[in-house]
Amino acid sequence: MGLLERLRKEWFILGIVLVIAAARLEPAVGVKGGPLKPEITITYIAVSAIFFNSGLSLKTEELTSALMHVKLHLFVQIFTLVFFPTAIWLFLQLLSITPINEWLLKGLQTVGCMPPPVSSAVILTKAVGGNEVSFHFAFESQFSEVIEIIVRRFLLVAALKFVTV
Repeated sequence: MGLLERLRKEWFILGIVLVIAAARLEPAVGVKGGPLKPEITITYIAVSAIFFNSGLSLKTEELTSALMHVKLHLFVQIFTLVFFPTAIWLFLQLLSITPINEWLLKGLQTVGCMPPPVSSAVILTKAVGGNEVSFHFAFESQFSEVIEIIVRRFLLVAALKFVTV
């Protein structure tokens, strides 16, 4: 496989590297309030465009057939809402006996309770030729985002033992 062919195949990863390099060279372009206005363009426009594009490619037959996979949906929700945060909590209990700063551990617990970044998962799945139009993926990602808004708050309060505004 030639270099040009490889670059065409890996265009998304190459694009990520180039954007990171550009941000390193000129960080003022992407800061909050900067010329790109990321607080608007990323938060609303980019994420909406990704979900809209994914929604357009869903087939009605896939939607109806995927609704029947209740066990799969339950597994994904239990894994992301129970297993993973519990595993992180247990790991952090081991780390708590070390001299690591308490606030660093709380930060790691917070990250362990956060939902996966769905928009990047959709993009990366599509980039590697995966089946991103599968309703399982779309349903789980969107359902998780909605339900986890509520559940994650309780997980964080239980794990960190304090409430923030």
